[in-house]
Amino acid sequence: MPGSGACGDRGREEPVSSPVQTRGRSRPSIGIALALFSSACFAISGVLARAMIESGWSAGATVTVRIAVGAAVLAIPGLVAFRDRQPLLPPPPHPGHRSGWVVIAYGLLAVAGCQLAYFYAVTYLQVGVALLIEYTAPVAVLVWMWLRHAQRPTRVTVFGAALALAGLALVLDLTGEVSISVVGVLWALAAMVGAAAYFVISADERTGLPPLALAAGGLVIGAITLATAGLVGALPMTASTSAVRIGDLSLPWWAPLLMLGVVSAAMAYAFGIAAGRILGARVMSFVALSEVLFAVLFAWLALDELPAPIQLLGGLLIVAGVVFVRLGEAP
Repeated sequence: MPGSGACGDRGREEPVSSPVQTRGRSRPSIGIALALFSSACFAISGVLARAMIESGWSAGATVTVRIAVGAAVLAIPGLVAFRDRQPLLPPPPHPGHRSGWVVIAYGLLAVAGCQLAYFYAVTYLQVGVALLIEYTAPVAVLVWMWLRHAQRPTRVTVFGAALALAGLALVLDLTGEVSISVVGVLWALAAMVGAAAYFVISADERTGLPPLALAAGGLVIGAITLATAGLVGALPMTASTSAVRIGDLSLPWWAPLLMLGVVSAAMAYAFGIAAGRILGARVMSFVALSEVLFAVLFAWLALDELPAPIQLLGGLLIVAGVVFVRLGEAP
């Protein structure tokens, strides 16, 4: 689970500071491909984490190890990327001087905060309801960019947002009687803020931080925060060395954890930030809704949980919504 960047409007979002940025914005197809790959990496965590929990691991221990492994994988590449970029970082008082605070905010909000909030949300709400609230983050991004950067969304963008959110509701297949807890809703809203922070910070090039450096630093901060929450008892930690079953496969306990850390943490965050730098926060946030589609697909392939027709319809609406959002962001 989580968490968690517009091509046409990038000229108004942030100043063009290098030819590399200009070339990146001229290739939105690469950004969308990176965003989809990132979403697929995030989505596989659902199947893997569920298997870990069924084998005796708590959700808190699973997500903490996942983030810690991701931090370990990206630590050296992140340092190398930062060292190579450091001579190019602008001197004070340019905003790039605040890059350290950006990394801390990313780790606390987009990594640890989003994970903790979602963990507590699902203890009070159905998983589908918690996800639906968290995945209103793209709307929060639209509002933020409007209020903070005076970037009023076009009617086409708003229409696409409505389509995508309607499709999300269908994919989650919220049927039956749903109990609502005010406390759970507040935690889910906190997770939504964390997800929105992921999109906004990931897309911000003004710090001069390369994607690998931002991802590595954020994961380190997130891992330290989650581990601290476990030590003080705020996040239950239970582990097991029992074999983990995923469908018909039986794996040693460390194998799914390694996949969680490498694929759904290190690769997911690094590629997500790279996509955000190309697409911008608004388009990136709506493309990221594809994570729910990938999660349904992986559950189908690994656990033979077939998606219902209403979920397939929801998937089509999400794709259509993303297309309209992209059109609305075109120059």
